[in-house]
Amino acid sequence: MAARVLPCAVSGNTERVQIATETERKYDVPDDFALPPLPGAGDAEAHDLDATYYDTDDLRLARNRRTLRRRTGGTDAGWHLKTPGDGSSRTEHRLPIDGDEVPGEMHDEVRVIVRDRPLQPVARLRTRRLETPLRDADGRTLALIAQDRVTAETGGREQTWQEVEAELVEGDPELLEEVERHLLAAGARPAAGPSKLARALGDRLPPRAGAAALDRDAVHRYVREQRDALAAYDPGVRAGDAESVHKMRVATRRLRSTLRTFKRSFPPGAAATLGPELKWLAAQLGEVRDGQVLEGKLLAAVDQAGPDFTPVADRIRDHLEAKVAAGREALRHDLNGERYLRLLDAVDDLVERTAAERKPVRRAGKALAKADGLLAEAMRADSDEELHAARKAYKKARYAVEVFAPGGGKPARRLVKRLTELQDVLGAHQDSVVAREVLRDLARDADDGFPYGVLYARQEQIGRDTLRRLPAVVAASGKPKLRGWLGGPAARGVDVRG
Repeated sequence: MAARVLPCAVSGNTERVQIATETERKYDVPDDFALPPLPGAGDAEAHDLDATYYDTDDLRLARNRRTLRRRTGGTDAGWHLKTPGDGSSRTEHRLPIDGDEVPGEMHDEVRVIVRDRPLQPVARLRTRRLETPLRDADGRTLALIAQDRVTAETGGREQTWQEVEAELVEGDPELLEEVERHLLAAGARPAAGPSKLARALGDRLPPRAGAAALDRDAVHRYVREQRDALAAYDPGVRAGDAESVHKMRVATRRLRSTLRTFKRSFPPGAAATLGPELKWLAAQLGEVRDGQVLEGKLLAAVDQAGPDFTPVADRIRDHLEAKVAAGREALRHDLNGERYLRLLDAVDDLVERTAAERKPVRRAGKALAKADGLLAEAMRADSDEELHAARKAYKKARYAVEVFAPGGGKPARRLVKRLTELQDVLGAHQDSVVAREVLRDLARDADDGFPYGVLYARQEQIGRDTLRRLPAVVAASGKPKLRGWLGGPAARGVDVRG
């Protein structure tokens, strides 16, 4: 088991949450099951575990493959929150026991799922565990085999069963394969359910639909993926992780763009009501993200200017870090506010009500054709403002093309890549425009404006150099073999030469 310790930056609590990655396999076994001889098996230790599981009254955590418990006994007593991982792995957050109330750090991790619904006990599981270590010749514990006899109390009824868990510690995944062969030969079977809690809840927990059943069409799949991305990155945003802020903002923008491009896929008025709320959330995330990106780019430019510009670098850093800190504090407040929680409810409702429309590919083609036209106009006008508008239009078009990339074959996937490169060039130019605005504002209050003027001129040059790359990336994104599947004007591309 791999573990790392992270500070909880959101709640203001000085406690530290231990985060571990678990790789384990579970097996259903008959009551008379006996553990077979296993390679490197040591002496078994007995533990009595007593766990109370918490969830909302409609089991939102369990329905989203999360389990939150307060457990006593064993070697890792405490609060445990398990979240989905990859394949047989799951992530577990741990805190020591301090009362019966769910700790704020744990609540922050699941706020995006439970929202303002209270967490309450939904099940109690008492387990008699026989834990057998598997060790190598040097005495290292490679895996732990837990033979559990479980008594579950939930909804006024009691159940008992026996199961086996095989969990890696310092061993390789191949060891689990070997252990599984021995267990299956002794009468074990892969577990029918994902967890003890799911088995205890029984029919109170509806079966999860497969991805194919959930996807009514490409637009629905894309919207569902962005909804899931909001939930996935919310805890990281609350903890101050810069990459989570960036990815949550992208998911928000994708949702808003999809609402506008594929209006006929959604209930009437959905774009008009939910669109502004998504724009608000993206703006709140941008107050943090934009300052972080700009600080990195401006300070890199100052470093190239030499040590004489150190005072300017300090002033830029102070200015932008103050902006980011203010944005982070406002965002922290917003994520616990009613407006954000109701936005999440509205997005859930949108996913449920998304319907297939006829020939949605045409709408992606129209979005791309519009971006082509805006770029051609911007280049003729030599206007930074119009270039920025073209950049936003290409972003919207790229998101529309992304909807069809999984089923569109190589042309669709390559077009997404080329549009991303085009958008990046226009984005780098816009970054130089924003950098100049910041430098101009700082120069107004500076004792010596000369160094700011030097940096301003360099940002102008960066903008010009960036635009020289534009014809090549436009040509690459406009190839008929990439765009032909869209049909219409979008298949022709845009000419920005001269």
